[in-house]
Amino acid sequence: MRIARTLHPLRPTYSAPVVFGAGAAIGVLGGMIGLGGAEFRLPLLIGLFGFAALYAVILNKAMSLVVVLVALPARLAAVPAAEVATRWPVAVNLLAGSLLGAWAGASWAVRMRSTTLYRVLAALMVLMAAALVLTHTTPLGTLDLPRAAQIPVGVAAGFGIGVVAAIMGVAGGELLVPTIVLLFGEGIKTAGSLSLLVSLPTMLVAFARYSRDGSFAVLGANIRFTVTMATGSIAGAILGGLLLGVFPDVVLIPALAVILLVSAVKLARHD
Repeated sequence: MRIARTLHPLRPTYSAPVVFGAGAAIGVLGGMIGLGGAEFRLPLLIGLFGFAALYAVILNKAMSLVVVLVALPARLAAVPAAEVATRWPVAVNLLAGSLLGAWAGASWAVRMRSTTLYRVLAALMVLMAAALVLTHTTPLGTLDLPRAAQIPVGVAAGFGIGVVAAIMGVAGGELLVPTIVLLFGEGIKTAGSLSLLVSLPTMLVAFARYSRDGSFAVLGANIRFTVTMATGSIAGAILGGLLLGVFPDVVLIPALAVILLVSAVKLARHD
């Protein structure tokens, strides 16, 4: 059994309003582009609140799980459950890879040296920035793969997404939505609902793997911090949803991509 890391810092001295406000700001950013904002929350946990990389990932995963659980009923209300249910083969195809990927990604994360994890997170931030720009500025068609190729490609894509989601502590919607559209030809709204159905069990698997590591104690030691920031994220996401379309994508998307890239540079330089 691994020796648990020294749990420092566990209890940030920031007040509840600051923590809630930070979560709300992240939620607004995510809500304005139809995402949960976890990719923006991670560098904030590290840079502002001073959590080490692995602790930040675990806390981010816990908050992302709460946000997804809250968002799922609202999303299913927007897209009829019967319509989503008919697309179950898509979810199953991706889950066949994402569940394994989530376990593998979490296993790798807890075994990485801190400096290595910072570099990996920086690289994944760049990937998220690219996915954000691609999804919101380029019309997504479909690859029209034959069924025999579609299934293994879906499993492989799910595995990769599961790894990324586990290592970053995110839901993975930034990657799932374009994958579902490109690979399976689903509409963007249906893809959003399917992504949540894939994200939830994938996140639970990663969460279960992290719970076996000594570093998981960071969650219990910061439960009030986690709940406060998650609540702020949910409130911010609702506000961000109301602001959807207020800022043109031609301005908003590059700005958010720059935020991710700047965060990547800072993480890469983190000791």
